[in-house]
Amino acid sequence: MSGKTSRRESTEVVVIGAGPAGLTLANLLRQAGVECVVLERQSRPYVEQRQRAGILDHHGARVFEEWGLADTVLAGMPQETRFEFRVDGEQRFLDVSAITEGRSGRLVPQQVLVGRLLARLLESGGDLRFEAAEVTPHGVGGAAPTVTYRDAEGRTHEIACSYVAGCDGHHGVSRAGVPAHALTTYSHDYGIGWLTVLADVPPPGFPLMAITAHGFAAHFPRGPRASRFYLQCAPDATAADWPDERIWAQLRLRLADKDLPDGPIGEKAFVEMRSHVVDPMRYGRLFLVGDAAHIITPMGGKGMNLAVADADVLARALRAAVREGDEEPLAAYSATCLERVWQHQEFSRWMTEMTHEAGDESLAGPFRRRLARARLDRLFTSGPAARAFGDMMAGG
Repeated sequence: MSGKTSRRESTEVVVIGAGPAGLTLANLLRQAGVECVVLERQSRPYVEQRQRAGILDHHGARVFEEWGLADTVLAGMPQETRFEFRVDGEQRFLDVSAITEGRSGRLVPQQVLVGRLLARLLESGGDLRFEAAEVTPHGVGGAAPTVTYRDAEGRTHEIACSYVAGCDGHHGVSRAGVPAHALTTYSHDYGIGWLTVLADVPPPGFPLMAITAHGFAAHFPRGPRASRFYLQCAPDATAADWPDERIWAQLRLRLADKDLPDGPIGEKAFVEMRSHVVDPMRYGRLFLVGDAAHIITPMGGKGMNLAVADADVLARALRAAVREGDEEPLAAYSATCLERVWQHQEFSRWMTEMTHEAGDESLAGPFRRRLARARLDRLFTSGPAARAFGDMMAGG
């Protein structure tokens, strides 16, 4: 690594990445009295403005409550208790809070969660370094790992540590730095695409998913005057295929709402409807957290929640290792997290196939369409089926 004079330092844990996984972990480690340094390659404004998912399930909310961070994360965030399924224009509602004895989630847009966790970490004296370039873990397979990076002024840094937490996503340096032979990767491609649109239009009363022969659509709140829309599209679709006029026409058609107002579109993006899981979520003293270890489709809203759950498990394990000399929870980290990961992957797969195949016959044929309709109908006619759905939505 070239540049100005190197600086050498040390800490207990280096956290790579300041998204939901990294910032949750760093805050939990601060609460546990475990020293850490967080390295983020992007600038602070970029991190704070990045738009992503927005539902924190009951389990995710409990994590912050149990660590004494509820006032930081949950204050003013409304509960999400009901969901609307609009099937060929017919409204059907599920009250998750009612069928799970009050275990409802919260509407917490990711940029709000990130902003609050970031502010809390800095206010509590946490060490968070933005614009850290060329971040590279070294020696994670041994007993004395280090992490090097170059700061915005061009100075190089080397941080000696006991553990490294890779919270930098699917394409980050953490997972890429693990030898290929050390991981087994499981992948699934759903054969569909999603166009996601953030627009300045009034949000719906409840999160809404529409099942129609014209393709899947969804409308979710993202604040008092903002909405997030999703539209099923071809896997290879481009922005040129979806001008604003087509977006609003298809939303009105699929949502069966000819009066849906349009408004300024602040963001268009395409979502790869694919799932990835790596096993194990650990290599030596490097621990993969959140998207670095697993990617899940947005259906069911579990990506951010799995990141929070991983961070909770790892923070407890690191506290035991650093403060009590007990490394057994660290040895169990991967197996503990993967049990939840696979449960949520199955829920996301089940829900993705049900909501898409129940509408669009071209995806899997008429037989599968009728099967999907039967699964969907069961949510509204069978108490046990509704409770099973509610349990997974709540974080199971």
